[in-house]
Amino acid sequence: MNEHSDPAQLDRLKARIQGLRAKTLANGCTEAEALMAAAKVAELLDRYELSLSDVEIRHAACEQRAFETHRKKRIPLDDCVGAIALFCDCRVWREKNADGEASFVFFGLRADVEVAHYLTEVIDGAVRNELGRFKTSAAYGRFRHQDRAMANSSFTLGMVASIGDKLTAMKADRDQVNQRTGRDLVVLKASVVDAELEKLNLKMRMTRRPARMVSPLAYEAGEVAGAALEIARAVRKD
Repeated sequence: MNEHSDPAQLDRLKARIQGLRAKTLANGCTEAEALMAAAKVAELLDRYELSLSDVEIRHAACEQRAFETHRKKRIPLDDCVGAIALFCDCRVWREKNADGEASFVFFGLRADVEVAHYLTEVIDGAVRNELGRFKTSAAYGRFRHQDRAMANSSFTLGMVASIGDKLTAMKADRDQVNQRTGRDLVVLKASVVDAELEKLNLKMRMTRRPARMVSPLAYEAGEVAGAALEIARAVRKD
């Protein structure tokens, strides 16, 4: 925290995020309801950051937070995490621990990082649940046993691609709304985050992914599942 911003205001935002986090799939919340909660928390974030002055944002602290996958291989979120970071005005990279397990590391302003981590949790849970439903479908039953691993990966790839597209479109809409206030928070925050990121002196490298066999049927089923998630309809009432 810096000398300008109000700690209580950020605490209230985090409390709202924790309350929305409680609406998980494990507690009976549907995928659509969980992702609507994600849209709601993005709305709260915009309100919070628009209430800050340019000076407060320029002096804001950045932090990093990792989302642990507990997997050594790539998971479906690999194809969506970039859109999540964009949605939350964060930077993100993938790194491995000593055991070879991967994590996604979000870096940005504290509130943005909190929302990015929350949104990643929600989408990861939604994809796992929808894949479980797909495995009980008649369409899945028509795949030969040896083709089911490809069907699983194709479904999740289609779903996260659809969600990523939706997040990107939502971000563009949010930015348009915020720009009507006369301030371009995206540019301001990007300058702060990039300056702080440079201080970390990280050595990053781009990696090329191997070509994958995709089942069009399973991929399209995943796209339909992703498109059905109502992320855009954030509740406007507190």
